[in-house]
Amino acid sequence: MTRKEDSRNELLAAFIGQLAHQRRLSPGTTRNYRRSIERLFELNDDVGLEGIQPQRIRRTVSQLHAKGLSGRTIAHMLSAWRGFFRWLVRHRQFLHNPCVGLHAPKSPRALPEALSPDLAMRMLDVQASGPAQLRDKAMFELLYSSGLRLAELLSLDVADSEDVLREGEVTVTGKGSKTRTVPVGGKARTAVAAWLGERTVLAKPQETALFVGARGRRISASSVRYCLAHWARRLGLPQRVHPHMLRHSFATHVLQSSGDLRAVQEMLGHSSISTTQVYTHLDFQHLAKAYDAAHPRARKKTSAAAKKP
Repeated sequence: MTRKEDSRNELLAAFIGQLAHQRRLSPGTTRNYRRSIERLFELNDDVGLEGIQPQRIRRTVSQLHAKGLSGRTIAHMLSAWRGFFRWLVRHRQFLHNPCVGLHAPKSPRALPEALSPDLAMRMLDVQASGPAQLRDKAMFELLYSSGLRLAELLSLDVADSEDVLREGEVTVTGKGSKTRTVPVGGKARTAVAAWLGERTVLAKPQETALFVGARGRRISASSVRYCLAHWARRLGLPQRVHPHMLRHSFATHVLQSSGDLRAVQEMLGHSSISTTQVYTHLDFQHLAKAYDAAHPRARKKTSAAAKKP
């Protein structure tokens, strides 16, 4: 390793440490910061940090865009770079932040994928048998019932199940270390109770996690993703299902039924309502499909009779 690389890595390690310990960002977020900054280093390995000027940042953004990265992904990376150089200016006497005023290329905003209510019911209204299936059903019911993020589900302990079963609610710590309490539906409470009856079959002694994997310890994110995808395939669902899709489905279905955007914002733990508003577009898509299917003048007729003058 050259001295230049060593210096970069030392500074990056110090910055990531500050994010983790002072700003208390989650391990997943700090990993994303690290990967983004390491990509910047990789694409500018011919110069030192002082040599990464605004034109270099623009060139790097262009290279990433040419490789097929979306504007949203590049925007996240640019945000990480901006934060890194801001920290260097404040704490390492760098002269300027080369990312100030630079923006990622715009790309169409992809709407989150959600299951239809019928598919959600088809996936969850399945009888489970055995500890592993009972665990999976309880996890999936909680994700859909309360709109939890995967990391929030994984962080739950057995002690949290008391509030789930007794109060019909669960308290989780989300992004930015923000704590929120969300309701838990009756189906999810029943599934959690059934899982607790079999949990000791899988869990190691003294393990505090509510959900455990095959080794008896807190279940991993990759295991939950695999279990959910396998569950959906086994039931013949026509689309790939992942944990965040259940959160999207929760938000979409609650909004369709209640129309209360503020309540959905609070339950999802969004700091800004503009983040939650994406679900209004999904709701409009649902209404537009219903309109197209039902209204006699919604679409042009394509039958031969309709083509006659």
